[in-house]
Amino acid sequence: MTPDAHRPVLGIICCNRSIDGQAAQSVMTRYLKSSLTYAEAAGLLIPAMPELFHAREVAPRLDGLLLTGTPSNLDPKRYGELVDDAPGPFDPDRDEMTSRLIEAMLDLGKPVFGICRGFQELNVAFGGTLRRDMAEHPELLPHHAPHGVGFERMFEHVHPVSLERGGVLRDAYGRDDLDVVSVHYQGVDKLGAGLKVEAKAPDGVIEAVSAEVNGAPVLAVQWHPEWKAHENPQSQTFFKLLGRALRKEALVAR
Repeated sequence: MTPDAHRPVLGIICCNRSIDGQAAQSVMTRYLKSSLTYAEAAGLLIPAMPELFHAREVAPRLDGLLLTGTPSNLDPKRYGELVDDAPGPFDPDRDEMTSRLIEAMLDLGKPVFGICRGFQELNVAFGGTLRRDMAEHPELLPHHAPHGVGFERMFEHVHPVSLERGGVLRDAYGRDDLDVVSVHYQGVDKLGAGLKVEAKAPDGVIEAVSAEVNGAPVLAVQWHPEWKAHENPQSQTFFKLLGRALRKEALVAR
């Protein structure tokens, strides 16, 4: 790829992991390839190290922010639930870094997009709460593959979502429903104030949300458009919307 000094810069959050017993910052390559390819953007990885990387120093250098999925869960204390038996793993430094970044970016009128955990982080940032029983609740369809399956099988778990009329996604896709990759144990309980529902699963679970803050679009999905996006034009559409947001273009051409 030829370097282009005019490409927008997308910040992509990292997570704290342990690799061979050593602390590391990481993000799955599929998020980088999908977002940077189809948003046609340059990328900057943001470590989840709030003691060293200050959101209000980082945000002015970015044109937008992507909050990725990851195996860790938000600490329930972040949304007001004082419980000691919530399932982990947890990444408190990512919790803190994303909270500060969301606020800093939206204060500057810059777009924030989220996938899976990023979707949940945005709901909490807007004052919402999460439920933690999405995989095996008898009144819900399974939102995660059966326990113990391999990685490839886990990401073969698909269910439909209906797109809300008048929403960004409905207008972008030009259709009423999508089949999406569903790999999550947690999801929206109370919707955050100011967030608009973009999509729902057949059981009524909220699967996508949007908002506009200080002129900046917020768009987040509970599913995984980054998974094999090169094979799925519908997934590519999500990242093309991200590219439009980075360039301060309307998400859907009218």
